[in-house]
Amino acid sequence: MKITRVETFAVPPRWLFCRIETDDGVVGWGEPVVEGRADTVRTAVHELAGQFLIGADPRRIEDHWQLMTKGSFYRGGPVLSSAVAGLDQALWDIAGKTLGAPVHQLLGGPVRDRARAYCWVGGDEPAAVRDQVAAQVEAGFTAVKMNGSGRMNRLPNVAELNEVAARAEAAREALGPERDFAVDLHGRFSAAGAVKAVAALEPYAPMFVEEPVLPEYTHLLGRVTASTTLPIATGERLFNRTDSLPALQAGAAVLQPDLSHAGGISECRRIASLAETFDAAIAPHCPLGPLALAASLQLAFCTPNFLIQEQSIGIHYNTGAELLDYVADREVFRFHDGHLLRPTGPGLGVEIDEKAVRKADGSAKSWHNPVWRHLDGSFAEW
Repeated sequence: MKITRVETFAVPPRWLFCRIETDDGVVGWGEPVVEGRADTVRTAVHELAGQFLIGADPRRIEDHWQLMTKGSFYRGGPVLSSAVAGLDQALWDIAGKTLGAPVHQLLGGPVRDRARAYCWVGGDEPAAVRDQVAAQVEAGFTAVKMNGSGRMNRLPNVAELNEVAARAEAAREALGPERDFAVDLHGRFSAAGAVKAVAALEPYAPMFVEEPVLPEYTHLLGRVTASTTLPIATGERLFNRTDSLPALQAGAAVLQPDLSHAGGISECRRIASLAETFDAAIAPHCPLGPLALAASLQLAFCTPNFLIQEQSIGIHYNTGAELLDYVADREVFRFHDGHLLRPTGPGLGVEIDEKAVRKADGSAKSWHNPVWRHLDGSFAEW
């Protein structure tokens, strides 16, 4: 079996898919993308494919991963690791289809039969948070995630801290004590500011507080973890085991590798094992499309320290297309009391509607995350 062709498809709302074809007719799909940099990643995918994959045996997954990540003098970064991630997903998809088994079966078999999932809620005001959380509870979800704040000072004042607390209080009131919410701070605070913000959240017992500091300040994360009893999460902008290790050493309780950014199934499997040695859980980051979610679920079902799965079905910024628009059989992504059931189909376990993907290719509008400044004029995460 040899790889004969690698194609990429830029589709709405902001996703990039790749398709690997073999001379045996087996096709694998993956999702290599950096949000807002899809064209750049697309170029990297074709460079890697031309250099390392065309004409090669797709079943040599680990060898291909090593070559793609270590076969050049300059390594790493979100663009290259995301290109590798999508290609890696597609190679695992081919392996599973060739053997007639889901990927999680090839990785040791299932350790659970359903995976808990959460959805995003917006709502900048407490009343909106309460209403949107209540709607998700009505839909059967047992967990949600929300932003901790809007624009503020990196070192928040009392009024801003009160706003952080008011959002959390509204979520807790809507959820009750038996359900969970997580709070994403997006690295919008300084380390000292994050300590204050996390303290404001403590009375409402969120499941975890995400990215209290930016990933480039991971060396300061220990200040936050040492200051609180709340679990601290990070990892969506860490792209390999080496990036993840300092976060674990700083006391992160939850790692959030993104299977479309952090080297795919191969590397995220290793990140999960590393986290297990620190008694940390993983909650894969996935605000992306159907292939990223399918790959994440394959990891979830064979990983003992899996906590919960992010997913983007119905998320507010999926404009122009929805995750299910590219899936031939939507049943695999149907929720059951806030959980997704273990997929049993071969490979990634999802059947892509190739006709829909080819039709949508090139119609995605250029997307970039909003850029805004802190009140003091410094740039902030969106």
